[in-house]
Amino acid sequence: MTPCFEDERLHSVAAKVADGERLNTGDGLLMYRTPDLLGLGWIANSVREKLHGNVTFFNVNRHVNPTDVCVANCKLCAFGKLTRDGKAYTMSLDQVWHKAGEGYSDAVTEFHIVGGLHPELTIDWYCEMLRGLKQRFPKVHIKAFTMVEIGYFMKRSKMTAREVLQKLRDAGMDSLPGGGAEIFSDRVRRIICDHKLTGDQWIETARTAHEMGLHSNCTMLYGHIETEEDRVHHLLKLRALQDETRGFQTFIPLSFHPDNTELEHIRKTTGFNDLREIAVSRLMLDNIPHIKSYWVMVTPQIAQIAQRFGADDLDGTLVEERIYHDAGATTSQHLRRKDLERLIREAGRVPQERDTLYRPVVRTENEKAPAESAFTVLV
Repeated sequence: MTPCFEDERLHSVAAKVADGERLNTGDGLLMYRTPDLLGLGWIANSVREKLHGNVTFFNVNRHVNPTDVCVANCKLCAFGKLTRDGKAYTMSLDQVWHKAGEGYSDAVTEFHIVGGLHPELTIDWYCEMLRGLKQRFPKVHIKAFTMVEIGYFMKRSKMTAREVLQKLRDAGMDSLPGGGAEIFSDRVRRIICDHKLTGDQWIETARTAHEMGLHSNCTMLYGHIETEEDRVHHLLKLRALQDETRGFQTFIPLSFHPDNTELEHIRKTTGFNDLREIAVSRLMLDNIPHIKSYWVMVTPQIAQIAQRFGADDLDGTLVEERIYHDAGATTSQHLRRKDLERLIREAGRVPQERDTLYRPVVRTENEKAPAESAFTVLV
């Protein structure tokens, strides 16, 4: 059943989607500019339900940030600090392993590891960190290092992307997160993150990882100084690479949190903005399987509604999240499994716990049981 759109222009988008026709730049701009959010959400939800039915995914994961020392000094960031900053921290290897273990009693299936671009920590240090985690937690999938971190390792070690990725994979890295993409516009990157990889370099690093059989996520940071054209361009770049490699598992639109950054004069995004971004992403990225509404950034309440605007994943339990909380996020730093399940069920969806590769996880014992025997991954 086709709805009666308040914005009649959405009929053309709905017709294309129904016919399996790929949306273009003009369609993307129309979706960003239409006032008919409910109509847009209806189209996105139809695609979401065609792909995933009534299921919403989540996982039990643990965020570990080994250091906030960073040479990049990006205007958009409240997390990274200079070495001389008295509030900066760098964990020892033992501290990293201990921090990971603090959340392991809740049957964690994934370690999500990202950090600053530290001027002294070598790739060998990170490899030792990975090996130590694998020795201590052999069943946990390690999703580690953004494309920006990979680029920094390349620069410091004078190795190619393939060499760096192979070295890290041999040490225990299983996949990569999608952070650091920000927005691919050269104009915007020169202002907000001029010390990072260029957009093209981010894409090329992801391409190499995918060619090696490593899966990754992908992201876009929105709600700062980018334009609607910049957003559409970013999504189309990701879509083109996915056509080529099929290596992206999930797209996560990340709302910009300006507090404690050099861009704190910028207004925060609204729920209207966040739901629109989810819907546009689902419709433009027709070849990326999953769209995640990251509850830490948009609040659990918006993430709950986003399940009807195209999102089929709410991320995970986290245990402790530092990067966006340093930028003013006021959400909790963790949610319990039962809290995530409630958010999903109250939205009329069916919760499905997953591992990093979206294989279903079936709990076989009480959730308080030791993690070593608390879950089974169905292959």
